[in-house]
Amino acid sequence: MPMIATPTTTRLIRAGLLVLALGVAGCTESTLEVSGGSSGNANAPLPQKVVQAMITKNMARGSPIVARVFKEENKVEIWKQKTNGRYDLLASYEICKMSGKLGPKYIEGDRQSPEGFYTVRPGQMNPNSKYHLAFNIGYPNAYDRANGRTGSNLMVHGACSSSGCFSMNNSQMTEIYAIARESFKGGQTEFQIQSFPFRMTAANMARYRDDPNYAFWKNLKEGYDYFEITKTPPKVDVCEKRYVFNAAAPGASLSPSGACPAVAQPDSLKMAYQSYQTGYEAAFASAVKSNDALAPKPSILGIQEAKLVSDWTKRRARGERITVEPPSMTATGTVVQTSRMGRIDSPAGRKMAALEAADAEKKRIAEEKAAAARLAEEQKAAAKAAEIAAAEAAKQAEIAAAEAAKNPQPEPVVEAAAPAEKPGFLGRVGKRITNLFGS
Repeated sequence: MPMIATPTTTRLIRAGLLVLALGVAGCTESTLEVSGGSSGNANAPLPQKVVQAMITKNMARGSPIVARVFKEENKVEIWKQKTNGRYDLLASYEICKMSGKLGPKYIEGDRQSPEGFYTVRPGQMNPNSKYHLAFNIGYPNAYDRANGRTGSNLMVHGACSSSGCFSMNNSQMTEIYAIARESFKGGQTEFQIQSFPFRMTAANMARYRDDPNYAFWKNLKEGYDYFEITKTPPKVDVCEKRYVFNAAAPGASLSPSGACPAVAQPDSLKMAYQSYQTGYEAAFASAVKSNDALAPKPSILGIQEAKLVSDWTKRRARGERITVEPPSMTATGTVVQTSRMGRIDSPAGRKMAALEAADAEKKRIAEEKAAAARLAEEQKAAAKAAEIAAAEAAKQAEIAAAEAAKNPQPEPVVEAAAPAEKPGFLGRVGKRITNLFGS
């Protein structure tokens, strides 16, 4: 039976939706819908400033690119190959919105943006995204799958709204999309996205040396270092559930979950890497001793916190009334959450609010009926008690009257009044004689 909208239920529904301003816009992790047709943004020309930067840095219009993301610094960088084969920074953009904390994505719904090495091919470009323009970064990759990590539709997109993606404003996204488009036109078959928690300098690694994600970040740093040394994207493989970089294993195939075979690298690369690490270790030791470092930013505390947030996301999607912000976890395992409650303003949220409002209205009516019944019973009991009290009083009066009839009381004795003094002269003389000889 459909619920009839009354002023009370309408008020309850509005109250249920009022507090939680989460909205439905943004990169949700279920599906990335399309707008139904390209708005022409996908074919926007390269801005003249970008073309001029390519010319200045000896980059061909269609030469390959690589993207680098730094969460803490809130940056997306586009690097492009120069005529000498090495890459140089072409453009840098502020990330407009990004959810989650530092640290990798673990499971669907944890609102984390990925960290690792990903690949974008032409089929992952979405010119018709309802978030202006978008491309799928390729999560989960072989590393993520080997480590049991889940999730889908993780994007770089426009519209400045995110729940696990890297969201740019529309003009930025138009520019990034155009740069990638031109590289694909120039013959690049895929480009690499390197997603890091922060710039992996000695100072930053020292800051986060006690973080639960530190071992994972050290693995990412190997790829980061190779790019810093060679200024070319590293060859990325996965074995023993970890990244390996620039590995040559002739005749052997690398299994993401299997043992790593013996690999080789050119001597020049090994020497350059060792020299880089020597300088890094000295800088790291110095940074550990320094007291000037900024405090580290919050990071996700592993799969337990990821499950906690994922459950919050599922309840949010169902339209339940939950905390406005997702819960968080401290290093001691304590769960922290806001006290403000609300629900998503979506069809699911409105349906859930209506159902709860109907239940609340039924409960209110039932409570009013129960209160009226209790009042009637109390009034009936009071009337009965008054009737009993009146009857008891009448009975006691009859008993008192009967007792009085059986035992009549004697007449009261009235004492004679003292004789009055004689008036006049004789009275006064009599009084004096009495006073002289006593009474």
